[in-house]
Amino acid sequence: MVRSSTAARRKAPGSSSAVPTKPSAGGRHQVRIVGGQWRRRLLPVADQPGLRPTPDRVRETLFNWLGQDLAGWRCVDAFAGSGALGFEAASRGAAEVLMVERAPALVASLHDVRSLLGATMVRVQRGDGVAALKDAAPGSVDLVLLDPPFDSDVFAPALHAAARAVAADGHVYLEAPRVWVDEDLAEFGLTVKRHLKAGAVHAHWLRRVEG
Repeated sequence: MVRSSTAARRKAPGSSSAVPTKPSAGGRHQVRIVGGQWRRRLLPVADQPGLRPTPDRVRETLFNWLGQDLAGWRCVDAFAGSGALGFEAASRGAAEVLMVERAPALVASLHDVRSLLGATMVRVQRGDGVAALKDAAPGSVDLVLLDPPFDSDVFAPALHAAARAVAADGHVYLEAPRVWVDEDLAEFGLTVKRHLKAGAVHAHWLRRVEG
């Protein structure tokens, strides 16, 4: 999988914040895959207090930044929650997607969605996302997806671990309740390539600092 040993991780009570999933007509919560082979598929999501899936518009923008073809990429969705980000990456051809989640109900939901889609490239692991990134071999990951609970204090540890795990030409996505600028990221050796604000969400495409 992601050239690592163990892994772990994420999102609920200490999970997310802000925008909840939308219930379907039958009362179940769902997220929609925006692009790739499963485009427009509606995926069930466990009803978890505080869950905040990445909005469609933000996911669409992120994968426009990255390019729509992720063939062969190794990805870690370190705070998986609903799985919206990780399944988007898998839908666009990622070879390996490790989804790490802490909440048992969300872990079960991720397993169900993986089976529903036949997403054999996805591995779901219950545990801590920062620990998962620390366990990954240095430079072994092409895309790290970071969407921690907005009320948590894991942003700095997660960025530090992501900067170590990501390949020199790899990508880090950060979703946060505030904007992070290059001065904030210098200690991690990361720089901002693109930034988007959508409601309460600040979305950042980060790269390793060259040299």
